[in-house]
Amino acid sequence: MKTFFKYNVAGEHEGITVENYLKQVLHYSGRKIQKLTRKKGILLNGKSVYLQKKMKSGDTLRVLVLEDAAYGVQPEQGVIDILYEDDSLIVLNKPAHLLVHPAGRTTGGTLANYLAYHLKQQGVMCTIRPVHRLDRDTSGCVVFAKDARSQFVLEQQLQTGALKRNYRALVQGTVSPPSGTINAPIGPHPARPNRRAVNEAGERAITHYRTISSFAEASLLELSLDTGRTHQIRVHLAHLGHPVIGDRMYGKASSCINRQALHAFSVSFTSLTDSREVTVTAPLPEDFIQAVDFFAKSPQQ
Repeated sequence: MKTFFKYNVAGEHEGITVENYLKQVLHYSGRKIQKLTRKKGILLNGKSVYLQKKMKSGDTLRVLVLEDAAYGVQPEQGVIDILYEDDSLIVLNKPAHLLVHPAGRTTGGTLANYLAYHLKQQGVMCTIRPVHRLDRDTSGCVVFAKDARSQFVLEQQLQTGALKRNYRALVQGTVSPPSGTINAPIGPHPARPNRRAVNEAGERAITHYRTISSFAEASLLELSLDTGRTHQIRVHLAHLGHPVIGDRMYGKASSCINRQALHAFSVSFTSLTDSREVTVTAPLPEDFIQAVDFFAKSPQQ
């Protein structure tokens, strides 16, 4: 019996071709797309589709699960920080300034390349499968599945909310009220295609926040997501009037940290081996701690 991954096309990807969606959004290689085509493994709304077909918001794309005896990326020596590992998955602590997986013209120097090298050194052969992603300059927990079945189950957990992601963000100003929910749809930016914006015609997006500490000019927040839109936390906090410190895209650069002060602090999920609840935490990195200290030591106004 064939197994398919299911993807619901978001409004931000309206008009993109099937081929570009596979390459740019799902990060399939040209070679893997050819293999899927030969196996009739690409279905749009339940029917075979040609690669140049443009998709609409709400379309359902199904992609055949391929069991490849290869890593899917070039193994490359590099440092990885393993937070948790079992027979089904591995959780890594991604440093800032590093891509999770090759994208666009970047084929190497990513967390996936380094993980492939580590597994190769261990004598383990499996395709590198990130269950979710973080922006290049966001640090913290990233979950990788070790096989197609585990990836499918973990993606289902992500969709149903059984797989939870908890973040820390240092933002400008004092947030009022100190805790709450931001329910604002996110879609394409009207003028800048590489950005997202709160847009009434966009996709549903919900972010919960709670203030951990308040300083004279900044606040440290804990955040969780009901949805996973591109740049969701960054867009929502900027919309709230409290952009993430150091976020050059949705706020402004900062002298106390050279990237956005956003960290994927923990992930929680149901174990695929014994159904117990597992929580994995990534400690705050040094640059984030230094930024918090900078504002904590600033005199109150």
